[in-house]
Amino acid sequence: MKSIVLIGMPGAGKSTIGKLLSDKLNLAFVDTDRLIEHEIKQSIQNYLDVNGYLKLRSIEEKVILRENIENKVIATGGSAVYSGQSMNHLGKKAKIIFLNVDQNEIEKRITNFATRGITKRPGQSFSSLFKERQKLYMKYFDYKVDTTHLTIDATLKLVEKIAQS
Repeated sequence: MKSIVLIGMPGAGKSTIGKLLSDKLNLAFVDTDRLIEHEIKQSIQNYLDVNGYLKLRSIEEKVILRENIENKVIATGGSAVYSGQSMNHLGKKAKIIFLNVDQNEIEKRITNFATRGITKRPGQSFSSLFKERQKLYMKYFDYKVDTTHLTIDATLKLVEKIAQS
């Protein structure tokens, strides 16, 4: 079975679905945001506040490129798609599943946009970020699951079916 990589906006459910899926498939689970925090020895938001989004994206790319992705379920940070190198690395041995959620639903789910550790340009609106990232997610996915109106269980069943196909 190929590894599974989940991409999508913050709040799309990548970490939640990833952990549940890894348990069901008996695969290791990796959350790239946790790998980044281990690398930088602080929260993503603290690092962003001091060093800016471009330095964080550089670290994110480095962490992803050195990760052995075999036999894993990987939940990426929402900004992983800014690195073509990272996405090509992930796509070589994994099915990339885009957990798509519409903008209004994401805005309901994320109540801490300013402090969540979301990599964006200074002053960039959520709407602008959403549109920018949607194009990138569309560029890299192998499978797209629209989870806007799905429960966690329904999403998990769809993603599990893709993983086992």
